[in-house]
Amino acid sequence: MTVRAVLSPIATAAGRRRELLSTLGAVDGPDVGTVTDIFDTLRPAAPDFSAALDVALDTDGGVLVATGEPMFDSRLAAAVGAPQFLVAAGEQDHLQLQQVSGQLVRVGRIPRGIALMDGSHGGSALEAEGEAIAFTELDRLDNADPSTPVVGPEVFERNLIIQARSASAHIVLPEGDDDRILTAAHQLLAKKVCDLTILGDPSGIAARGHELGLDLSGATLTDPTKGDDLERFAAEFAELRRAKGVTLDEARETMKDISYYATMMIHLGLADGMVSGAAHTTAHTIRPSFQIIKTVPEASIVSSIFLMVMDGVLWAFGDCAVNPDPTPAQLAEIAVVSAKTAAQFGIDPRVAMLSYSTGSSGSGADVEAVAEAVSLAHSAAPDLSIDGPLQFDAAVVESVGQKKLPGSTVAGHANVFVFPDLNSGNITYKAVQRTADALAVGPILQGLNKPVNDLSRGATVADIVNTVAITAIQAGN
Repeated sequence: MTVRAVLSPIATAAGRRRELLSTLGAVDGPDVGTVTDIFDTLRPAAPDFSAALDVALDTDGGVLVATGEPMFDSRLAAAVGAPQFLVAAGEQDHLQLQQVSGQLVRVGRIPRGIALMDGSHGGSALEAEGEAIAFTELDRLDNADPSTPVVGPEVFERNLIIQARSASAHIVLPEGDDDRILTAAHQLLAKKVCDLTILGDPSGIAARGHELGLDLSGATLTDPTKGDDLERFAAEFAELRRAKGVTLDEARETMKDISYYATMMIHLGLADGMVSGAAHTTAHTIRPSFQIIKTVPEASIVSSIFLMVMDGVLWAFGDCAVNPDPTPAQLAEIAVVSAKTAAQFGIDPRVAMLSYSTGSSGSGADVEAVAEAVSLAHSAAPDLSIDGPLQFDAAVVESVGQKKLPGSTVAGHANVFVFPDLNSGNITYKAVQRTADALAVGPILQGLNKPVNDLSRGATVADIVNTVAITAIQAGN
């Protein structure tokens, strides 16, 4: 049972919150459902959006009396797919209702209507601001068509945690000397997202965790430079690299490197995935994977996608982190594997192969390379919805897409975007992230036999938590 409506008390009604709740309580019942006061649930802290969203999504039906800040409440209503009603006390609130309604309309969040504390429907001035409904008629909300929830950053992150938790994965974090890693580990353990092994000096990690006020008791702390596993790992690595002339002594030294040690844990089934890179380069993070885990049989390269999350929009961008100048065959492979990865996170993939030209409107070697990649991708995955070459506007704006590439099922509706090279991809994802207030989750590496994901050295704690959750989900698929 979902939230039936989000009620946002404004003007005079906001000052009569206790009376509002009492009135709602009088009509509480099977027709109305439960009445939840967001302030009562979240006290003493003022509600931030994530906390408010948790309350809304944990509410067992009924109505949610929200904060009274209309923009905040409209965003909350959109996130849970419930209609928003502005709560007015009566005619005296008409002017403020006009102002608030106008603000919501301008940002595309039109309230369903008005709930009235006094009287049944009020005068025509209030009626003009939207459907008016008296509290005695709240059972009518059963007939309000629910909206599709808007996938914003908070909704996405919450769903990510839930999906990761169900995977029951074990993730290794090699960089135990980084405070961000330890703080993220504390949060992951508190949310029961996955099992964790943290590499480093166990006593040093425990002491630093205590200094930071963190609870790391649920993690396994392992010193990669000593112990029986080091010898076992070295013997396995020497065997894997025997054709390259690697000796056992050389393997012992190599296994003392945190990235190699963690990757060998995955190879031998002691962990399901790895997240690293907060203090190391991408090459240092993924090079051991090529030597130990290796790629899946159908992959010739490792590539990446970023999940770009904005209110109402969930897109995947590839490849923005690994391959500088992919060939047409590699672009085709990136397109196919990016669609598969995107599908793991709730995207029904419609793949646009991007270029500076749409269809046959332009020419040049770069356009021809994308066109060839589209043809190869169609051959490799004939059931995949993919098209190109497409300019970005033709890929996302329906009127532009149908004008430039009429009849295309992708043009104007794309949600997976494959960039022709690393230069354009990396620039674009960062531009969207910084100017559109987007949450960029990734890079998510693709093509390896087991999940290994790289962090930016500027990663925040939230970035690390999200990447570990992504890795756990990949391990469970």
